[in-house]
Amino acid sequence: MADSRPIAAIVAIGNEILSGKIHETNANFLVQELRELGLPLKGIFTIPDELPVLKTFFAFLQPRYDVIFSIGGVGPTHDDVTFAGIAQALGLRLVRNEEFATSLKTFYRDQVNDYILKMADLPAGAELIRDPFLNIPVVRVSNIYILPGDPTIFKKKFLAIKERFRQPPFALKKIYTSLEEGDIAAPMAEAERRFPGVAIGSYPRYDHAEYKVLVTIEGKDRAQVERAYQFLYETFPRAGILRTE
Repeated sequence: MADSRPIAAIVAIGNEILSGKIHETNANFLVQELRELGLPLKGIFTIPDELPVLKTFFAFLQPRYDVIFSIGGVGPTHDDVTFAGIAQALGLRLVRNEEFATSLKTFYRDQVNDYILKMADLPAGAELIRDPFLNIPVVRVSNIYILPGDPTIFKKKFLAIKERFRQPPFALKKIYTSLEEGDIAAPMAEAERRFPGVAIGSYPRYDHAEYKVLVTIEGKDRAQVERAYQFLYETFPRAGILRTE
């Protein structure tokens, strides 16, 4: 990949999300967590619980991202086909993982049945990531971390493994202006050209806020971010700069 830093994608799976029956919150939570961890996120996707879609989608994504977080579709019902879809996408067999099955039996006890144990049918070679605070381990297949859709369990599982994704933090500078976007578009484009690795963003407000446009300067190289910030600060009309952070 062109960018040498690890980059991530999120895949939220569920017909209930696409139909509007469920308000999806896991991806938003994960966006905030990944930013705090310094892991660049380059895509968020929502797809249905349909085996052909899962197969095609993960086959496309898997070689294009360093880390993929799959959310949902891992329960005991007929529409939980995430493991099967990922297995087909990567050309792997779906096999009963006895270690995972043991965890399910320990957790569900007398509620265990064939449908519960179906959750232990994993892509061949899947890694089980254990943690003292997890009753059932996180499943990793290649670079895909497979997490449940239930928000409480999802958060618990992600928080148990989050430190393995920590990267150098993002540096961020902000310039609040009373300027119009059209008036500052040229220097912003010039800043991105002059300072590779720095992302320049502009966010206008139309609700009588204290500013018209917020300009953000961010990147992994703190010195480069500072240079880009100084360039913009000195290039923007001084009267149009309200404050900086």
